[in-house]
Amino acid sequence: MISYQSDGVKMPEFNHRSTTAWIKAVAATYGRRVGEIGYMFVSDEKILEVNNQYLGHDYYTDIITFDYDEGDVINGDIVISLDTVRSNAEQFGKAYDDELHRVIIHGILHLCGINDKGPGEREIMEANEDKALAMLPTYLG
Repeated sequence: MISYQSDGVKMPEFNHRSTTAWIKAVAATYGRRVGEIGYMFVSDEKILEVNNQYLGHDYYTDIITFDYDEGDVINGDIVISLDTVRSNAEQFGKAYDDELHRVIIHGILHLCGINDKGPGEREIMEANEDKALAMLPTYLG
């Protein structure tokens, strides 16, 4: 089950049912099934608090993924700062909805085992994001 909640910000507008179907399809391309995934949409201030409290990092970020995977079943909590999604969309000249979907699937890709911190990993992550985003129109109708 995938749940979508917000804390201190307005819930972003997107089709939850279609997005859930897309997430499950993307996970399946990595041989994974979706278990319990909880999305929490927050402000920059809240994600800074989470980043500091749980990871000891004192900086803003667009997403934090907590991985509770069990074998081929992905489980996790994904915290997304809508403030940073908005500013990144502006900075990169992308539509807000496109950037939001990129960040939504970024967390799923982490749960599927794709990293983006080591040498060359960011490019691999971006290629996998692009592949997943190319699947999205099928699910949004």
